[in-house]
Amino acid sequence: MRHLLIAVVLTVAFAGAAAYAQTPTQQTSAPQQAKPAAPKNDYSKGESWICRPGKPGSNDPCAADMTTTVVAASGEMKRETWTANPNAPIDCFYVYPTVSLDPTPNSDMNIGPEEQRVVVQQLARFGSQCRLYAPLYRQVTLTALRAGIAGQAMGIDRMLGYNDIVDAWRHYLANDNKGRGVVLIGHSQGSGVLTQLIRNEIDGKPVQQQIVSALLLGTNVPVPKGRDAGGAFQSMPLCRSADQTGCVIAYVTFRSTVPPPSNSRFGRVMNQEMEAACTNPAALGGGSGELKAYLASGRTGLSSAVEPRPWVKDGPAVDTPFVSVPGLLTGKCVSDERGSYLSVTVHGNPDDPRTDDIPGDVVTNARVMEDWGLHLIDVNIAMGNLVEIVGRQSRAFTSKKKK
Repeated sequence: MRHLLIAVVLTVAFAGAAAYAQTPTQQTSAPQQAKPAAPKNDYSKGESWICRPGKPGSNDPCAADMTTTVVAASGEMKRETWTANPNAPIDCFYVYPTVSLDPTPNSDMNIGPEEQRVVVQQLARFGSQCRLYAPLYRQVTLTALRAGIAGQAMGIDRMLGYNDIVDAWRHYLANDNKGRGVVLIGHSQGSGVLTQLIRNEIDGKPVQQQIVSALLLGTNVPVPKGRDAGGAFQSMPLCRSADQTGCVIAYVTFRSTVPPPSNSRFGRVMNQEMEAACTNPAALGGGSGELKAYLASGRTGLSSAVEPRPWVKDGPAVDTPFVSVPGLLTGKCVSDERGSYLSVTVHGNPDDPRTDDIPGDVVTNARVMEDWGLHLIDVNIAMGNLVEIVGRQSRAFTSKKKK
């Protein structure tokens, strides 16, 4: 059952992201009967946010324990602590991927354990560099996908979640931002929503001056081949340096040994003159670099459905929420006939005691679903790199602002 759930999670996540991330020339829609407008959410209320500065710690998953066990190739284990920066000079505005298990086509506005888990995995660690804002929104649910697979469509409102994020963004700008720089962070459906938000509310508008960067992970952001701007966005280029601001980081991940198959919808866009953006967080300027992953230590995080291997052969069990494996992973952007994607190489060594592989594949009925790549851990696999980049971008942004 868990195998099926993982596959369902990813299918919904991509479906949502694809629907939102299309460029205007790609969008098609069948005539639909007009629906009464849904009531707007009140984003002045704390319960409309999963994370927000000032939220009580007991109700804030962004204040979760981020302690990490660093596992060296020798098998030596060290504990790495983590501290949020309440005085961070910039903000991060996060839109989470498809996780809702609500029984309705679109989710409700109640924070469930699934929403809490995903912000712990994908957002909380950025709290060392920025103040964290994570609005609830009425996203497309897993339940709706299951119904669609069974041939029982549930009447998804694909604009409802987007409109919620627009309202949350506008409320944040009017009441919380106060001229601060902001990093936009999303994954899968969340990245798709942010792609549309940037295109409609930010790109080419005065507020663009406050965008430190946008991390649009696990979705296909179209860019003209050989160029860094002009596809999804006209005036926000791809990031090519950690000191560059006002730019976009986007990629989808696949193992180097299992590149995108012909049926993969990740790493490709519909326009033949464009390609899916790939910016390598480990080497923004190009080439290969070490991926500094922060992976869930067990099965409770965003990991594969298979039983996890021990992190160290015959070693003690890991008792922290996260694991780091320095030197084990490298990434490189690849653009070929298979697509444009971040190719991840695992440098396992059977002669050392550390694990030779990582979890992250989608597995159903004991079979790896190659067309999904490492979508489950798009964010975690480069978390250390992304946090470092945001830190450097923050310093560059604040330095420019002072001049």
